[in-house]
This record gives sequence, structure tokens and C-alpha cells, in this order.
Amino acid sequence: MEETLGLLRIRVRKGISLVVRDTLSTSSDPYVAVTMGQQKLKTRVVKNNCNPEWNDELTLSITDPNVPITLTVYDKDTFTVDDEMGNAEIDIKPYIAALKMGKGLQNLPNGCALKRVQPDQTNCLAEESSIVWNNGKITQDLHLKLKNVESGEVLIQLEWIEVPGCKGLESEGIT
Repeated sequence: MEETLGLLRIRVRKGISLVVRDTLSTSSDPYVAVTMGQQKLKTRVVKNNCNPEWNDELTLSITDPNVPITLTVYDKDTFTVDDEMGNAEIDIKPYIAALKMGKGLQNLPNGCALKRVQPDQTNCLAEESSIVWNNGKITQDLHLKLKNVESGEVLIQLEWIEVPGCKGLESEGIT
């Protein structure tokens, strides 16, 4: 635990306009896999739905915020290898910077935006993403456009969890 900076909770909310990958159907059975280094976490499968609502929480142990986090959507198949339905990289560096900036803040109004991240060539954002203060926590909602696929988007939320005994963000020269 001494190398861990903290935990990152990723709430995988829902998919929008995901592609059809089941050949005998007009739908898919999607689930999301999130990978960071050796860690790999999965949501549950939602049957026959190209606009699934997962609302699943996945928690990664963060040792280096520069290690890429990849979100990949798959179609669950029974007899063959699961089909990929697109992927996106999650850039947590703006979120980490906002967390460090917001460390000493108290009594901010709920919904107060600490930082806004614009979609560009270096991220997978489909629209502007706000890092906000809510009930004493700093969260970021991301609307991700999937790559390597005809269509599809995934909505997620990031939340940092401080863990006693961990190094914490101050110990790293993270900006």
C-alpha cells in the first residue's frame, strides 16, 4: 500500500448508440472492461441493449497517474471470443491537478466547477467535461466517444478515494 497514491472510483453509468455485434440479432450484450497496467475490471453484461445502463462502480489502485487507463466495450458471446465494440483512453491528469488544487477548499457551493476540460485531439471527450465540487467531494463526469468503431459513447464519473496509509497525491510531483 505504501506505493499506492489512492483509489480511483470509476462509475460506469451508461452506453449510448453502441454498435450491433450479434450477427443473429439487432442488438448486442455489452459490458465494459477498464484496464490500467496489470489491473483489469469489468462491469456486468446488459443483455440485448445498444443503450445499456450499467451504473457499476469499478475501483482502481493508483500508483502512477501517468499510466494510461483504457476503457473497452465488448459484446459478450457465448460460444466465441467476445467482440470489441470500441475503446477510449481516460486521461486522469486534469482531474488529479484539480484534486490537488482543491485540497484546501471548504464550503464551496455544490456544483461549483473547479476546472473544465475541452474535447480535443489528445482526449476521447465527446463534449466538455467539468470537474466539480459536490458534498465535499470532487468528481468529474466524462462523456467519452469510443474509437475504432462506427459509433458509440460511454458516460462515466471519476471520484478519488483517500486511503489511510497510502502516499497520497501530495507526495508525488504531480501537476
